[in-house]
Amino acid sequence: MDTKVAQILDGKALAQKIYAELADQIQSLQAEIGRPPGLAVLMVGDNPASAAYVRNKERACQKIGIASFGKHFPAETAFGELEQVIQSLNQDERVDGILVQLPLPPHLDSVALLHAIAPDKDADGLHPVNLGRLVRGESGLRSCTPAGVMRLLQEYEIELKGKQAVILGRSILVGKPMALMLLEADATVTIAHSRSQNLPDITRSADILIAAVGRPNLVTPEMVKPNAVVVDVGINRVTDDAGNSRLVGDVQFEGVLCVASSITPVPGGIGPMTVAMLLQNTVWSYSQKR
Repeated sequence: MDTKVAQILDGKALAQKIYAELADQIQSLQAEIGRPPGLAVLMVGDNPASAAYVRNKERACQKIGIASFGKHFPAETAFGELEQVIQSLNQDERVDGILVQLPLPPHLDSVALLHAIAPDKDADGLHPVNLGRLVRGESGLRSCTPAGVMRLLQEYEIELKGKQAVILGRSILVGKPMALMLLEADATVTIAHSRSQNLPDITRSADILIAAVGRPNLVTPEMVKPNAVVVDVGINRVTDDAGNSRLVGDVQFEGVLCVASSITPVPGGIGPMTVAMLLQNTVWSYSQKR
């Protein structure tokens, strides 16, 4: 008996395609604006995962012609100092996007720092003004991870109109903006979370299942409707008995591969799309300067 295997939604390949498009766009805008776009990524402390993300972002900027104004601060940096740096970047004409790399050391209020960023330079799309624009369906900077999910679904021509979409997770980073974007695309949306009862019943109703909880292998094959589209936003580092660590998602990939019609891998699915959308947001802000 031959087993059907799901189509892999390749975020890595699509991100490369987006980079090429952005590079062309920057080249044509630069003649008009007279400078390259600029992105400032602020990192506090020595979280190795954050350091790797920041390096990836800066490399991607370099590749397509975005100037980096990144700053790295020691873990004990005071809130006031960071706030001042953000204010000066808000005023800096060369900077189109500002991003505070999370997580921050416990003594810093990440929400207050996010609020300090000028809404039109909010490269992460998480400022209340930009979330408000999303709620109202107005154009603006969009939260990078859910925007990356939408762009990937669009690339593979996955129909959303009238479909049942279930999102696992209700964070302001992914779950809530994801629900709004899917509603905008005419899907019927359910948000489930750690307090939801009968979770497998909820997830099995999904034509499109999006897992964004941060719990390794939470979604088992029994929880997935046959031929559903499964998007795995989770990035979890797990270590085996021999001490080797690897990245896994929130979905049991091997098992669900034989149930779903399409699935995103981890790594190589939504991760690269998040960075691509960050750069797209920066270029969008830049293009508004014309």
